[in-house]
Amino acid sequence: MRLDNVFRQQWGGIKAFFSCSYDEKLAKEDVSFQKATPTGNAEFVIDNPKAAEQLEIGEYYYVDFHPVPKPAPASPSS
Repeated sequence: MRLDNVFRQQWGGIKAFFSCSYDEKLAKEDVSFQKATPTGNAEFVIDNPKAAEQLEIGEYYYVDFHPVPKPAPASPSS
């Protein structure tokens, strides 16, 4: 995803706006991602200064989604 804009929040954090974007010169997987997800947006409020300072408008970032593992069922009481 491409970071399109960042807005500073009054309380000190930032709001970062991302959009699905691709550049076939970047990576082969970028083209396959674009076919599967041609459009989309994400916005994140970030309240961690060290994380926020690593973001640069116009740069591309991987965003991965993985399912949360379900807890093992509790064993029955004997």
